[in-house]
Amino acid sequence: YGLSRCHGICPITIPMLQTYQPQLEAVIEHLKLELQKLRTSRATPSLVDDCIVETYGGARMRLKELATVGIPEPRTIVIKPWDKSIIKDIEKALIHCTLEFNPIIEAELLRIQLPELTEETRGKLVKKLHGILEENRIKIRAIRDEVKKHIDLDARGGKIPEDDKYKLIEKLNEMTRKFSNIIDELGGKKEEEITTI
Repeated sequence: YGLSRCHGICPITIPMLQTYQPQLEAVIEHLKLELQKLRTSRATPSLVDDCIVETYGGARMRLKELATVGIPEPRTIVIKPWDKSIIKDIEKALIHCTLEFNPIIEAELLRIQLPELTEETRGKLVKKLHGILEENRIKIRAIRDEVKKHIDLDARGGKIPEDDKYKLIEKLNEMTRKFSNIIDELGGKKEEEITTI
């Protein structure tokens, strides 16, 4: 879903609406990152990349800043720290990461074997997914409400004619629908990944 293609919503010819498009796009980009971190049946580096590791006397760093992450098999993650002296710190961080991994230290690397997703786990992940999608729909609606407020104020202040006000609101609703549809599409794809055995 590269937004460079804009899903038929650009270029927006109305400057006021164009000002808000980056905010809407930012919601989608943030959502994509959130969805990458949701477990499916397959291992991906994004499951561990952002785990916070406390090391070097209290410094808090992301795992991807401290190690190479590889996926040698569909359900296996291998982490090779650039500095082997912090391997225990990385192990501790992975155990306390949101997904509660069970890493095994093998010489100079850590191996995580992802368990098969049970039906119960899949159900929990789908529920979490729906929560994330709804949060992002709310963000889109909040941006829409903010823009509509500005349109109403400009119309009341005589900055835009009444006819233009309704055209702007119509265009705004169209934009909002298109971004909401992108959320639904991304969510549908992710749900399929989670529920596919």
